[in-house]
Amino acid sequence: MLRAGGRRLLAPGLRRLGFGAAGEAGPAAAAAAGARAYHERVVDHYNNPRNVGSFDKDDPNVGTGLVGAPACGDVMKMQIRVDEDSGKIVDACFKTFGCGSAIASSSVATEWVKGKPMDEVLTIKNTEIAKHLSLPPVKLHCSMLAEDAIKAAVKDYEAKKAKMGQKGEDSPSEKAAEA
Repeated sequence: MLRAGGRRLLAPGLRRLGFGAAGEAGPAAAAAAGARAYHERVVDHYNNPRNVGSFDKDDPNVGTGLVGAPACGDVMKMQIRVDEDSGKIVDACFKTFGCGSAIASSSVATEWVKGKPMDEVLTIKNTEIAKHLSLPPVKLHCSMLAEDAIKAAVKDYEAKKAKMGQKGEDSPSEKAAEA
């Protein structure tokens, strides 16, 4: 980060969002400078991420999805805990190494999957996450990672159940693939 006279040189719009010194340049200066600022939902989920953490990956009721985007260096691990009786996701958590948009996308995804059946969470699309967070086109890959992480976690959970011989009829991911 560049420093001038002991002060960080940040885009004025980022200062306004809490990334710079308080009371410095406001929205008008940000617009004049052409700086892009994140939407308030991205900033909220970045500053106060929901469901950060991890579960025991060896737990038979936990599915783990690990996905990454080599082009930008973002890596996302999402885990779901499923109630065997109801088939609903009772808890979810994530750990993400990446930009603010990747962290916000992970946080939103964990909120959205909680309490839902696995076949329903497989219908969550990256476009819905991107729209909710108002992600710019250059950051759409972050919402794609979140969608992929959800699918990978469900697939991992189903693979564990299949390995244990507890798989009944078609799994939710197989039903979604047929549709």
